[in-house]
Amino acid sequence: MTDKLLFENVKPRSRVEIAKRVAQDVTAGWCINLGIGIPTMIADYVPASAEVIFHSENGILGMGTAPSEADQDPWLINAGKQYASLVTGAAIIHHADSFAIARGGHLDLCVLGAYQVSQNGDLANWAIDGGESAPAVGGAMDLAVGAKRVWLLMTHLSKAGVAKLTENCSYPLTAAGCVKRIYTDYAVIDVTENGFEAIELVDGMTIEQLQRIVDAPIRMA
Repeated sequence: MTDKLLFENVKPRSRVEIAKRVAQDVTAGWCINLGIGIPTMIADYVPASAEVIFHSENGILGMGTAPSEADQDPWLINAGKQYASLVTGAAIIHHADSFAIARGGHLDLCVLGAYQVSQNGDLANWAIDGGESAPAVGGAMDLAVGAKRVWLLMTHLSKAGVAKLTENCSYPLTAAGCVKRIYTDYAVIDVTENGFEAIELVDGMTIEQLQRIVDAPIRMA
């Protein structure tokens, strides 16, 4: 099963477009952690006027947009080892203090990627089949349980065309019942007490088509 064969007349969002869509829902004044990968793009699309504080668990509070090649500092990187920048008033903090922020309920939002998410909000994003597992679950578990809300930014299907939204996760869990919202290339979906509820579909997409690529019941909110 591939999305190209299923929906010839539906144009999925690109990774950049998903990041831009998440940025639209960010509330001014929030303190936000951006996970490794696509989530780091979000900082490039939240307007400076929102006065959002971006946190990186390796010890940055006040991370800015991705720097130009000329402005890259080899001593200033984010948790994904990408070059980072600082906004005026930013702080470089001890690793222990950074994780105290993550674990202590001080983050308004954490945006992560995922391999799977279940209909009750279980998150699996650190280990998959085929010997590609990371050495350990890492900081994602601290962020997933410590942030006030967890959103996922992800492609709807795996590279093999398998649904990532499922009734139950088959991969090892990062955290249980933590996910509140999911942004994919086809939809924006809330995780509710009634399971998956789509609050937005890309142009041309129907809820019936979306159901074909969700391995659990889903309905329009």
